[in-house]
Amino acid sequence: MSIHDDHDETRAPEPGLGPAIDAIVREAARLAHPEGGPGHVSARRIGLIEDMVRTSLRTLGDGSDLGQVKVMERALREMRNAYTVFNRYKGVRKISIFGSARTPESHPDYHAAREFGRIMAAEGWMAITGAGMGIMRAGHEGPSRESSFGLSIRLPFETNANDIIKGDPKLVNFRYFFTRKLMFVSHSDAVACFPGGFGTMDEIFETLTLIQTGKTHPMPVVLVEGGDEAGRPRGYWKRWEAGVVDNLVEAGWISPEDRSLYEIADGPADAARRVLRFYRRYHSSRYIGDTYVVRIKRALSQRQVEELNDEFSHLVKSGSVDQHMGPLEGEDDHVHLPRVAFHHTKRGFGHIRSFIDRMNDMPDEAGA
Repeated sequence: MSIHDDHDETRAPEPGLGPAIDAIVREAARLAHPEGGPGHVSARRIGLIEDMVRTSLRTLGDGSDLGQVKVMERALREMRNAYTVFNRYKGVRKISIFGSARTPESHPDYHAAREFGRIMAAEGWMAITGAGMGIMRAGHEGPSRESSFGLSIRLPFETNANDIIKGDPKLVNFRYFFTRKLMFVSHSDAVACFPGGFGTMDEIFETLTLIQTGKTHPMPVVLVEGGDEAGRPRGYWKRWEAGVVDNLVEAGWISPEDRSLYEIADGPADAARRVLRFYRRYHSSRYIGDTYVVRIKRALSQRQVEELNDEFSHLVKSGSVDQHMGPLEGEDDHVHLPRVAFHHTKRGFGHIRSFIDRMNDMPDEAGA
């Protein structure tokens, strides 16, 4: 799960529209996916789809005007189309690449983005970026078309995809920025940001806000320095940090630990190293109620678990940090992986990043 919903299985269903309409909705769902049809569809999923139909029907009488209905219908259609594309590549690590569409191909930032994408593709990752020019094209050129997704946005001055991703089945078109940004974040295992303007800043802060508030899974956010025409680092992100983050911390608008939600890399090789380090031991995470479950690739020793308890007790609402050698009740995926779990305060997600970093830095010990 990427955008957390806390797996609230007790959520009340959408109220009915009356016996006759409810029966039609249930029958429509049955006809759309008859018993024995392709793929298993759980009762929970069927119920949610029926609720979407009921919600749509309610717009006929709730005062929604034509423009509002258009937004709702198009947004749902865009999300469904995008999920259909991405669902073909489940299990493949993906990184979103943000940066300016105005960066010329001769610029060091373009070269850095291209090289970064190439390195990540060599490690088995796929790149998600826009479909335009500049850093977006570099983000396709480096990993190649085969390892790239293009998320195109319809703009008055930008209507065509770049020559690398144009015509590819992994090119997805969007009318709305909010549905496009949802797809960037929900399918990414990491984010790399290159210098850019308002759009790049919007994407950075959207991602950091979602991680900071626990609305998406932890992931590395790497701000990558390109260079000047002589190849020297320009300090773009250091100036950004001094002008934005330092002011926010000083004013108390963000917490000091929120700095751990991003890293500044000296160049493409350093950026790739930082992303891959995040997944040295960490695999993925989720909530089961208030229990935060971290799946890890290799087990920790008992001594290391005790160290985590000593260092991160402020994250634990009750009980302790415990290691489990298989899935917890309510889990049915990645059953072969060990888990580290605790009853989380659901605060201080910058500290969650530090918790993950600490586990990744722990050496593999005999007997773990």
